[in-house]
Amino acid sequence: MKTIPRRALAFGSLIAVGGLALAACSGGPGSTSGGGSSGGGEGDTEVTVYGTISDTEAELLEQSWADWEEENGIDIVYEASKEFETQIPVRAQGGNAPDLAIFPQPGLMRDMAEAGYLKEAPQTVIDNVEEGWSDDWAAYGQYDGTQYGAPLMASVKGWIWYSPSTFAENGWEVPTDWQGLLDLTAQIQQSTSTAPWCIGFGSDAATGWPGTDWIEDIVLRQSGTDVYDQWVANEIPFTSPEISSAFEEFGKIALNADYVNAGFGGVDTIVTTPFGDPATALVQGSCALHHQASFYDGFITDAGGTVAEDGDIWAFLTPPFESGATGNVVTGGGEIVGAFSDDEATQKVQAYLSSADWANSRVSLGGVISANKGLDPANASSEILTEAITILQDPATTFRFDASDLMPSAVGTGTFFKGMNDWVNGTPQATVLEQIEGGWPSS
Repeated sequence: MKTIPRRALAFGSLIAVGGLALAACSGGPGSTSGGGSSGGGEGDTEVTVYGTISDTEAELLEQSWADWEEENGIDIVYEASKEFETQIPVRAQGGNAPDLAIFPQPGLMRDMAEAGYLKEAPQTVIDNVEEGWSDDWAAYGQYDGTQYGAPLMASVKGWIWYSPSTFAENGWEVPTDWQGLLDLTAQIQQSTSTAPWCIGFGSDAATGWPGTDWIEDIVLRQSGTDVYDQWVANEIPFTSPEISSAFEEFGKIALNADYVNAGFGGVDTIVTTPFGDPATALVQGSCALHHQASFYDGFITDAGGTVAEDGDIWAFLTPPFESGATGNVVTGGGEIVGAFSDDEATQKVQAYLSSADWANSRVSLGGVISANKGLDPANASSEILTEAITILQDPATTFRFDASDLMPSAVGTGTFFKGMNDWVNGTPQATVLEQIEGGWPSS
């Protein structure tokens, strides 16, 4: 099974920032507690890296830097953990942090920078960020105006996966606006007498995150970038009309028993359906529509389908609310690499991981993409990933990072996840929005 590039999270993933800050007072930004047990020493040629990327993706990650390791005489020791979000603050607080960490959420990276554990990015990394990344992407690695981390990989979210041949046979057309997507949903249901959509929120302790992706896509498309940014900063609360409207629009699909949950049951199965399982339903034809990020092509391939415009399964982006809107408007995710050590070897590895050379090396191995401007889209392993890279590199694209990853973890991976599960399971929307908003730290 493929792993999600962004997270395998647990609720309550971060020790309270106040506790982190208190612990940081004993060491602080200049303390020696930041380096891992194997790295950090002068002349040390071993650099430890800690992240959530596991299984096959971890093997490819290690392969992506293997030649560079040999050329530079540095041994990169990678450790994967599905409890990364819980363990990274514990390890930093206990003086056992890795040299480098691959953060799936910029919000968590900023928490660690605020607590004084991360080292400022060296000039080599800053230069790579300025050359290879947009201002928006660069900002995801900053805290209080200082560059601490650099982007790594990326994903484009908001794809609607479907069967081109099934659409052609039935005369269904790809919609150009949100109302068109709702109309298409009704058309498929009426012509097949079955639910068009398959939706799975299941992801172990992170159950609920696919629902947050839906809300984020709708907020950005319906209300625009200013509202989205203010929402991420809690200047517009979850209880505002703009966010409530996004839930209502998603509810037109997710809460309609005639529209979900194809191949799995009814609305009550959304939370219990693992997020990867709809790939099989798509390939087998029991599901006509599914909303998921660009990385999902790997799940579809694993399920026996070919992902191509003329293949078994293809995808179109969630359409805008206004027909005829120019330029793609997308949400996405990715990782940020931050350093707990500032020795020479660690800085060299961090600089390499922020470069176009590394991006091309990893993407050419398949399954992932990057937003680095120096990435050659031809290196992507599938047509949909090539399309995603082209979207990210297009100056006309409006891109916003996954809101839940930018929010404090108590909200983004806590009350927001839980709220999505409660909402589809029947808790009144007003109650859910109040409970999600209640997760925001008081200061």
